[in-house]
Amino acid sequence: MLEWMKGRGSTVPSEVKPEADAAKRHGAKKAGKYRLLYEYLEHRYANTLVLTFGQIEDLLGFTLPDLARTDTDWWTTADISAPEARCSDAWTLAGRTARPNLSARTVVFERVS
Repeated sequence: MLEWMKGRGSTVPSEVKPEADAAKRHGAKKAGKYRLLYEYLEHRYANTLVLTFGQIEDLLGFTLPDLARTDTDWWTTADISAPEARCSDAWTLAGRTARPNLSARTVVFERVS
């Protein structure tokens, strides 16, 4: 019986497929200095997340630029020609959109269906 069990191999399914794991690592790398926000959004099961600017800054470990507090376009326009990572890479790579409420100092991140 023991020999039979050894020959069967593992019956436990792998939790993450190698190609999915590689894609997540690539996303984290591409998100640059906004990687921690990307990882937070990527690992949340909720379809909608609301974060305050303060919570986002706590995740990142640095303050958001002034434009993030005054310009809605900073959150909604992705500049794909930018040479370095932008904050929008964090939620775009995590499969979400961002909808800021500047007066409430919050951002709603929704999963793209």
